[in-house]
Amino acid sequence: MHELGLMAALRDQALAAMTRQGGRQVVAMTVRLGELAGVDAAALLQAHAVVSAGTPAAAAQLRFEPVAARWFCAGCADGFSAAAGDCTCPRCGSPSPRLLQGGELQLLAIEID
Repeated sequence: MHELGLMAALRDQALAAMTRQGGRQVVAMTVRLGELAGVDAAALLQAHAVVSAGTPAAAAQLRFEPVAARWFCAGCADGFSAAAGDCTCPRCGSPSPRLLQGGELQLLAIEID
């Protein structure tokens, strides 16, 4: 489960920010998660419990900000939303492999105490 490694990296970022700000514990972490990131939110929650145990982030609430996939069509010079994995422009029918958003996995915010 690659979510263990991903969550460990997110935890490390949160703990480093907590230390820089003089905090004692991480209360919450908000993660921006794109629908095409290849990461399962439920598995990330389970990984959080494992990798954060015994750290100042152990009791932190993990929140997700979902990001829908959005593609760019070079023919129309515009972005469009489509079902996951479908990158065909609904206006002109051209395949548009350029993903504008939806692949994100990013620690967006932390709350510390």
